[in-house]
Amino acid sequence: MSIDPLLLLLKQKARYSHTELAELLALTEAEVVAKIAEFEKQGVILGYQTVIDPELSGNIDVGAFIEVKLTPERDGGFDRLAMRIARFEQVESCYLTSGGYDLMVVVNGTDLRDIASFVSEKLSTINGIISCSTHFRLKTYKQSGFLFEVEEPEGRLPVSP
Repeated sequence: MSIDPLLLLLKQKARYSHTELAELLALTEAEVVAKIAEFEKQGVILGYQTVIDPELSGNIDVGAFIEVKLTPERDGGFDRLAMRIARFEQVESCYLTSGGYDLMVVVNGTDLRDIASFVSEKLSTINGIISCSTHFRLKTYKQSGFLFEVEEPEGRLPVSP
């Protein structure tokens, strides 16, 4: 099953006008409006976001990626625990993953202590959590398909003995 071309365009740039989308897709504006409304009603489109460069915007929040190992629940697997974790306001994203841990939780806080407090007081106290491993975001190079421009050094760097 392939993704609808309208969804691909909105994922690329959610600020396209209905007129622009209609022209790009050879549809009428009314058809575009109706399709978007139907996608929103069905829950296919959950929302719209702006990707903001934290360094240029002055945002000094701290981000972290937390690997979480869980004990799966009978008749529920990981879903109930994952949804409980996902509902915390600090949690930006929560993914079921393969590999050495079960969930990847992306959180934001005002500082390192804020994230440490979240992990020690909220996350690690949940029954069924075996372990957590926290990795702090140091710099963002690409997010949601948008590349954060980084100046590349010109030529080779000087080498001294």
